Amino acid sequence: DDIENNVDRNDNDSNSNAGISLTPPPPPPPPYPVRVTVMGGGNFGLALATVMARKNVPTTLLVRSEEIAKELNQTRRHPRYMKDIYIPKSLRATSDPAIALSDATYIVHAVPCQYSRDFLNIVKDHVPSGVPVLSASKGIETTSLGFMADILKECLGTDRSYAFLSGPSFAREICEGVATAVVIASEDLLLADDLADLMSSDNFRVFTTKDVIGVEIGGAVKNVIALAAGMCEGLGLGTNALSGLVTRGCAEMRRLGISLGARPSTIAGLSGVGDTFGTCFGPLSRNRKFGYRLGQGETMEEILQSTTEVAEGVETSKALVKMIKAKCRGYRLDLKYPILFGVADILEGRYTPEEGLKGLMNMPMRMESFDERGWY
Repeated sequence: DDIENNVDRNDNDSNSNAGISLTPPPPPPPPYPVRVTVMGGGNFGLALATVMARKNVPTTLLVRSEEIAKELNQTRRHPRYMKDIYIPKSLRATSDPAIALSDATYIVHAVPCQYSRDFLNIVKDHVPSGVPVLSASKGIETTSLGFMADILKECLGTDRSYAFLSGPSFAREICEGVATAVVIASEDLLLADDLADLMSSDNFRVFTTKDVIGVEIGGAVKNVIALAAGMCEGLGLGTNALSGLVTRGCAEMRRLGISLGARPSTIAGLSGVGDTFGTCFGPLSRNRKFGYRLGQGETMEEILQSTTEVAEGVETSKALVKMIKAKCRGYRLDLKYPILFGVADILEGRYTPEEGLKGLMNMPMRMESFDERGWY
């Protein structure tokens, strides 16, 4: 049974150095010439680069501007994101893809989904053949209705292995060393195991699975549910309403996952329910904040003009509804996915958050899990 597997097989006796030093030395580099390049210098790209650099893995961060690269290399701090976080010395930054990618043995893609295709088309000639790529981006592309697995294969080809990281993992908490658990999915389980070994530490735990579509669905849908949760909180509806909405949203995620071939255990795991809980209830969630401001009465335009951070759920929501209509068969899909369809209606201006809630509360009463009707 291919559920998430704990891959930390190399735990050492934590008491072996007792009494010698309260601060353990940095871990030695891996016994083979590993070099990691992280594409994307935003919060999450910076966090993942820090995870590996703290393990003494030579890591290069590919950023957009040379000014930011120089600032990172000289001061060991990012001038825009998480300015108070110190960057390990084993991490270097550059804006030149030729320099960043030429000797990479692993590549991490951390560019937001809607910008990924354009970015990959710019750098693809510098990506070495056969080098595996780990995607940390989540969402559904609005133009192609494809997941990140589709985008990566179309841009970088099929002559390499791909993996996909997801789970409840806020960038700031990762950089602060707060305990975090994620899952890496890949059809190549040996790659997933290697990446898990490479990234795992005492405070960053990595599990593995082969269920790529399940992990991608969870990573995309949870952002849309978080928008709804934020609206609910912005309207001041209380804990009962918020808990019910998030639970019903997870049921829609499960229903969609099963329709597209995902395993229910994946949806119930870190990349599905786990990431949904973090994104819906966590104070650092961009999507929750965006929904909260909508619930408070601000317009889409006002919110977008006042922030530089990307709330992936906004564009994903619109693409998700189109994808459901294109790939899922059945009568009255809006009754099977009322929250996912309702968020898109609000974002596209057909309803206000108050009207959207009223529509949910007036849904016809049926079995809680009507797709399990045959069980009774």
